[in-house]
Amino acid sequence: MSRLLPGTRALRTLEAAARHLNFTRAADELGLTPAAVSHQIKEIEDQLGIVLFTRTSRTIRLTAAGTVLFEASIDALDLLGRAVSRARKLTRGTALLKVTLDAQFASKWLMRRVDDFRRRQPNIELRFDIAYEVRDFDLDDVDVGIRFGVGKYPGLRAHRLFDNIIIPVCSPGLLTSGPPLREPRDLFNHTLAHIEWARQGVTWPNWRMWMAAAGINDFDDSRTIVFRNSTDAVQAAIEGNAVALADFAMVANDLSEGRLVQPFELGLRVGAEFAYFLVYPESTADDPRIVAFREWILEEVARTQTTDKGQ
Repeated sequence: MSRLLPGTRALRTLEAAARHLNFTRAADELGLTPAAVSHQIKEIEDQLGIVLFTRTSRTIRLTAAGTVLFEASIDALDLLGRAVSRARKLTRGTALLKVTLDAQFASKWLMRRVDDFRRRQPNIELRFDIAYEVRDFDLDDVDVGIRFGVGKYPGLRAHRLFDNIIIPVCSPGLLTSGPPLREPRDLFNHTLAHIEWARQGVTWPNWRMWMAAAGINDFDDSRTIVFRNSTDAVQAAIEGNAVALADFAMVANDLSEGRLVQPFELGLRVGAEFAYFLVYPESTADDPRIVAFREWILEEVARTQTTDKGQ
């Protein structure tokens, strides 16, 4: 019977073709040609003696039998992917800890402190998966993650790291060479940068919101610069090109080391439910590597956490 079953590659082709109901789009996803996809589907049909798709000159549709095998291929590939992930974690030994996190948290906070962890835990080798995409601990070869969200992840344990307090920052040179910044309305004479982000009814503070909190209701935001991520906005401030709204925790080092200054004390909180969280599966909560990393990062957060910057 096993000789009648399609292999993994064939199952992936079937799954993609059935999901798209288009051999060309499936081919683009798989890195194949449409002809190769069509040929593989025909091979599966011949091997099983089952028609999987009905074809017309313009469309393809799954047959009832094709639907059954499509649903089974999803389950089979998912199960195999999870097994491969577990197998990889078993074979790479107990010294390696893989951490997934976004580029901003990595560059602005973690990488500046990670040498301290390595000194304390010389027997644990850290590796990083830098990505904005949320990883699946069952499918992806990662052990712990740092995610921005609400901290509610089924099957995962979550530890809140930072509250997000958004403050204005600029380069020291901008204060000395540009138009003066004595009161919030003086910001009208500068280029202002922020990001756009909204989720679950919560909006990341922008300049219109900051000005309103400062008592300014006639602010025209048509000349502000909107960046896709905070890293670019902060870099524009460091280079003296703008006054940016930035997350205090992510620019604390730049402030303490003199690359940035905070011209006004007013800060705005992001929705209280949102924050950076350290997350990992409940099933691995007692793993010594994860315990060591958790204790270290929570200690670092406590050490670097400052007094409330909000208003």
